[in-house]
Amino acid sequence: MKALVYLGRNGKSLEDRPKPVITAPADAIVKVKRTTICGTDLHILKGDVPTCTPGRILGHEGTGIVEVVGSAVTMFRAGDPVLISCVSACGKCANCRRQMYSHCTTGGWILGNSIDGTQAEYVRIPHADMSLHAIPAGADEEALVLLSDILPTALECGVLNGRVQPGSSVAIVGSGPIGLAALLTARFYSPAEIIAIDLDDGRLAVAKRFGATTTVNSSNGLACEAVMNLTGQLGVDTAIEAVGVPATFELCQQIVAAGGTIANIGVHGIKVDLHLERLWDRNIIITTRLVDTVSTPMLLKILCSHKLDPKPLITHRFKLDQILDAYETFGHAAETHALKVLIEA
Repeated sequence: MKALVYLGRNGKSLEDRPKPVITAPADAIVKVKRTTICGTDLHILKGDVPTCTPGRILGHEGTGIVEVVGSAVTMFRAGDPVLISCVSACGKCANCRRQMYSHCTTGGWILGNSIDGTQAEYVRIPHADMSLHAIPAGADEEALVLLSDILPTALECGVLNGRVQPGSSVAIVGSGPIGLAALLTARFYSPAEIIAIDLDDGRLAVAKRFGATTTVNSSNGLACEAVMNLTGQLGVDTAIEAVGVPATFELCQQIVAAGGTIANIGVHGIKVDLHLERLWDRNIIITTRLVDTVSTPMLLKILCSHKLDPKPLITHRFKLDQILDAYETFGHAAETHALKVLIEA
C-alpha cells in the first residue's frame, strides 16, 4: 500500500509499505477513504515529538471502511463506515475509567506517533470498539474528518479547559485551523466577546466570518495593548493559546484578566517562560491537555443536525499520491492560504 513515511527531522516520503494485519483481538483494519494533515504532523517533522521515530507512517485523523476486525471486536464489522479517533482507548485502565483516554496505558495518541497512522491506504486501529465511531447514514464525510482531532481538541483543550461562559471575553491567539475550530466551538457557550489574534490578515478575515467579534493583527508587536484597550484595561477571561511557540504563550500571560484562565492547545517543542513574578497574585488558572475525545459523540450529533459547519476549514483537496504536494501546501499556509487540506486515499 502507499503510505507517507517520516524519515527523521524535515524528512518524509511516499512509500510502498506492507498492508497492516490484525495483531491483537481488539484490532480493526480500516481502509482509509479520507485523511488530513495536522499541525502536530508539522511539529513531528520539525523534531518536536521525540516519541515519533523515523520509519513511522504519519497521520492520526480520517474516515474509512472497516475491512476486517479481531475476534474481540463487537461493535463493528467489515463494511462499516467509520470515523477514526485520533486517540485510541482501551476503556478499562485507570486513566480510561477517569475518561482520560489520552493517557490510556495501552493507547492514547499513538496513531502516527508510536504506531503507524492514517496517511496511508490502510491503518490498524487498536481497541477498535472504543477508538472508532460509526458514521450515520447521510453524514458529510468530508466534514467528519475534522471530528477526528481538530474539533474535539479545540473544544476540550481550549473552550472547556478555558471555562468559556455566557457573557465572558475570550482571546484566541492564533487563527490557524485549531484556533478557528476553537472559535467555532466557543460560540456554543455564547461569550460576549471573541478576539481573534494572528499575524495574517487573510486568516483574521476568516475568523471574522466564523464569528469573531474583533480581530487583532499582532505583526506590529502591539497585540497586548490592543486587547487591553478592547477590554477596558482588564484583560480577557479566557486566553486560548493555539500556536505552540513562546511568543504566543507570552502574549496569553500578558492579556489574561485577574481570575482568568490560560488554556494551552499548542504543541510546544521548546521551553517557554512562566512569569510568576507578574502572575503569582492574579488568581489565574493555566491548563494543559491532550485531547481525550470524550466530546466526539456530542460533536458528531451536532454536526449531523447541521448546527455546526466546519467544512469551510477545508481549503485544499488532494489524492494520496499527491500527499507531498499537500504537505508543501499546508506547510506554507501563509503563501497558499491553506487551512485544512483533505486527502482522499
